[in-house]
Amino acid sequence: MSKQESFEANLENLEKLVEELESGELGLDKSLKKFESGLELYKKCRESLKSAEKKISILTESLKEEEYND
Repeated sequence: MSKQESFEANLENLEKLVEELESGELGLDKSLKKFESGLELYKKCRESLKSAEKKISILTESLKEEEYND
């Protein structure tokens, strides 16, 4: 299994795909394949952000509890 790409790498790849699609230089078949790849990258980015948000929420709540107990 391949190494999981970082959020930043996935976002950069997604941005490149968007540029390619917006260029209008791809045929329909290539555009559809790029669009599918883009959706997968979008999902990976979204999951990374959700995970980070959850961690931040847990850490923030933990900090609030520590401050409350002091």
